[in-house]
Amino acid sequence: MLILHTSRSEGTFLVRQEIKHMLLEAVILQVKNGCESDFEDAFKEASQIIMSMSGYLSHELHRCIEVRGKYLLLVRWRSLEDHTIGFRKSPKYQEWKKLLHHFYDPFPEVEHFEQVELGR
Repeated sequence: MLILHTSRSEGTFLVRQEIKHMLLEAVILQVKNGCESDFEDAFKEASQIIMSMSGYLSHELHRCIEVRGKYLLLVRWRSLEDHTIGFRKSPKYQEWKKLLHHFYDPFPEVEHFEQVELGR
């Protein structure tokens, strides 16, 4: 399920939309010591790139509380191909790399997950 946050003058409300067979990309990012602020600024810019891609649904970046410079990136895609072919093989991915990849040490491993139905 994808939850979209929408603001209105009366306040914030949630819109729920069912997404079947959604793919979750999960990446642990270790940013070079002392570069965290610059990374977060660059990531805000890079977010515009990924948000423009076909098959993109949403993304989140989380900063680790226990380990300085460690982040968790979660990206939701319609399909594996939307990420691995549509994004990774696009010219926009080169812009993404230029903005972000020099911050990582070591270079992260990207993994893909599918939701397990729990019979709700």
